[in-house]
Amino acid sequence: MEWTCVDEYEKLLFRMSSPRVMIDNAGCANATRVMIDSARKHGILLEAVQVLTDLNLSIKKAYISSDGRWFMDVFHVTDLDGNKLNDKSVLNYIEQSLGTIHYGRSKSFEGLTALELTGTDRVGLLSEVFAVLSNLQCNVVEANMWTHNGRIASLIYVKDNDSGSPIEDSQKIDRIEAMLRNVLKGDNDIRSAKTSVSLAVTHTERRLHQMMFADRDYERKSHIKTCDDSPVVAVQNCLEKGYSVVNIQCKDRTKLLFDVVCTLTDMQYVVFHATINTAGDRASMEFFIRHMDGTPISSEAEKQRVILCLQAAIERRASQGVRLELCTDDRLGLLADVTRTFRENGLNVTRAEISTTMDRALNVFYVTDAIGNLVDPKIIESVRQKIGLSKLKVKELPLIYHQKAERDEATMGPGGAMLLSLGSLVRRNLYNLGLIKSYS
Repeated sequence: MEWTCVDEYEKLLFRMSSPRVMIDNAGCANATRVMIDSARKHGILLEAVQVLTDLNLSIKKAYISSDGRWFMDVFHVTDLDGNKLNDKSVLNYIEQSLGTIHYGRSKSFEGLTALELTGTDRVGLLSEVFAVLSNLQCNVVEANMWTHNGRIASLIYVKDNDSGSPIEDSQKIDRIEAMLRNVLKGDNDIRSAKTSVSLAVTHTERRLHQMMFADRDYERKSHIKTCDDSPVVAVQNCLEKGYSVVNIQCKDRTKLLFDVVCTLTDMQYVVFHATINTAGDRASMEFFIRHMDGTPISSEAEKQRVILCLQAAIERRASQGVRLELCTDDRLGLLADVTRTFRENGLNVTRAEISTTMDRALNVFYVTDAIGNLVDPKIIESVRQKIGLSKLKVKELPLIYHQKAERDEATMGPGGAMLLSLGSLVRRNLYNLGLIKSYS
């Protein structure tokens, strides 16, 4: 009998700690509402945003409110075309994933070896990296590469080309690290070039942010043209409420909220309240934060560091240049050949997303000229002819930016009315705390 009571008590605690998720398509005319009500723990907001952004959803609005122990978040989301979510399998996946975010789910990279690289960016560097891996019989299964302020960070998942297994031989691992480090060093980066090999499973984009943060890219200046539309970040202390207030105005894009929340979380700040709004192609975000010990930002130097780090987090993923998509049969040396062609034609890769599915390579490259300007279309066409016109295509960025008029007036059923009232509760809480001007 005693054991039964203990078992029931544990089940009760599990239900109380598990997030409550509600999804509604009736309460808003132009977006799907997702609401999460859960016990607060550090990083849970990031995990919730990660679930939504990993599905390539666009977050149009968000209201976040917490009393320190519980939090309530409301997200207005659409697909990349600006449509509400109608696929029941997607809605069920969102509800299931958000309902288990306490348990830190992440994309699985089991059976692969992870290579982490940081160093000074230069034209042709990616080509040299992939050439080394091809020569060492390493097959690239998935990879992401970011550049910012003259620095590069890349996370590459590989397997042995002959066995199809992760690379575990210590001598081969040492050889891979040494050769990649030599490539990253070049002629003038002896101290800061870093390589590491791991079998650990991690969230790729969060790890890239951590790598560039550790590399202190936010303190550096680039000789290559970077972001055309720099984000505006301001930090003030709201002493009567005990918060530091972070205000961000920037161009809207997919995964923007993830990049900001990821950086705040990894800098050990807790988001207690926030409002996120988008209009046209612009985003406005306001966060009320404290340190994990409950104190606000305490010095001007710390304010400036937060500003620089958030600007860097937003700019790292800013899409500079022409977007090229490569779709072809995968093979050893494919990436080395493609990126060598880029290099020979003076193209600089500013960002790359590499993936393989069922022996097909699905790769995205963002390219500029050597100094960060747009590439002459004739050069792009010449590169396409060399690689294959049917394989390499120029793609426009997804038109996610509010192609439909913003209309919050809802066609509302009973479920929509319920969720609308809960969303209003969050806004009213922010209003009562003096954190927003209106909750209407």
